Amino acid sequence: QLQLVESGGGLVQPGGSLRLSCAASGFTLDYYAIGWFRQAPGKEREGVSCISSSGGSTNYADSVKGRLTISRDNAQNTVYLQMNSLKPEDTAVYYCAAEPLWDMAMCVMSPNYDQWGQGTQVTVSS
Repeated sequence: QLQLVESGGGLVQPGGSLRLSCAASGFTLDYYAIGWFRQAPGKEREGVSCISSSGGSTNYADSVKGRLTISRDNAQNTVYLQMNSLKPEDTAVYYCAAEPLWDMAMCVMSPNYDQWGQGTQVTVSS
């Protein structure tokens, strides 16, 4: 079975840091673009960041640029989201998603991905 499992979420004070992980099982991420999304209660799911299958291209939402960094380690079949300088507005459930793309140098932050994890809660509060 194809699965994505997020981990690393938790409660952190404003200005703190977290490192989220997205681990794949049942398939390899080598040929998949990966996106990180988040959804707060009462709000639509929004794209946060994405990374191409090659790792050579990344995109970020304007609200997180300079604070969040996406990376991947295909050998470990895992994608990471390093989150620094966290703000209360970052509070949400964070999901990773995967989809194969013909262009290994591109990624998208549209929610139309093939595979989704169950999410991990990030709460930024004093």
